[in-house]
Amino acid sequence: MENILIVDGMALLFRHFFATSLHGNFMKNSEGIPTNGVQGFVKHTLSAIKDTNADHVIVCWDMGAKTFRNDIDENYKAHRPAPQEELVPQFEMAQSVSKALGFLNIGIHHYEADDVIGTLAKRLDNNYHITVISGDRDLLQILDEHIEVWLIKKGFNIYNKYDIERFKDEYQLDPIQLIDIKAFMGDTADGYPGVKGIGEKTALKLIQNYHSVRGVLQSIHELPKGQQNKINDARKALDISLQLAEIHTEVPLNIDEIVSHMPYVGDNNVLMDVCAEYELNSVFRFINTI
Repeated sequence: MENILIVDGMALLFRHFFATSLHGNFMKNSEGIPTNGVQGFVKHTLSAIKDTNADHVIVCWDMGAKTFRNDIDENYKAHRPAPQEELVPQFEMAQSVSKALGFLNIGIHHYEADDVIGTLAKRLDNNYHITVISGDRDLLQILDEHIEVWLIKKGFNIYNKYDIERFKDEYQLDPIQLIDIKAFMGDTADGYPGVKGIGEKTALKLIQNYHSVRGVLQSIHELPKGQQNKINDARKALDISLQLAEIHTEVPLNIDEIVSHMPYVGDNNVLMDVCAEYELNSVFRFINTI
């Protein structure tokens, strides 16, 4: 079975931008354009290709700030600050570099990169072994027999690695039930509330006992009075949070076309040329270490 590496491009770009910009190291090129996030993204992806023995490389991108989740709740991610000015030109540069290196880049308007990743993983699951690299724990809900999720921690090759067996052992649940847990506990980073006063431990216990949000609501009379009141007071928020927490795995994608374009052929000459064209000096030095 061949290996597919699916990379959350934005996660890597943001992570490495902030890791170096914290010390004011923007790695500007001869035109004064910062490249620090791009260089970190490239180095991380090259390292991941080696670590996963990837036959195919797909990089998924967010395409704009608004998605269908904003139609569900206009406050979804609305509180996030605008990106730093040094990061803005690197969005387009990262995708251009990624394409030049031979990675298959996919971004679909109105959907998040997570939705594209989830759709790809589920549609390709039976024919490939898939490793997803991201910083978003929400992606654990797509774990399956041939789908692993490696959550980035630090550096280029240190991950919190999950397969379906680890998830089941750790949570005593199926990965898809993570959606119900997130519905109760909410997500402050994404800006949806869940049920006020119910955190991860309580949410986990509720879903372990009642299997789903629906199961909890059907048996709400069995809960302590305090929990009943919290849930009843937040029924609308709970319903919205349940919709927002679920990764959409039916993004309109032409899978046959994707399969025909995704084989990755690592070519050091191409890599060197791209490094030279975009002045990716840090990547150039990194190549000899992997």
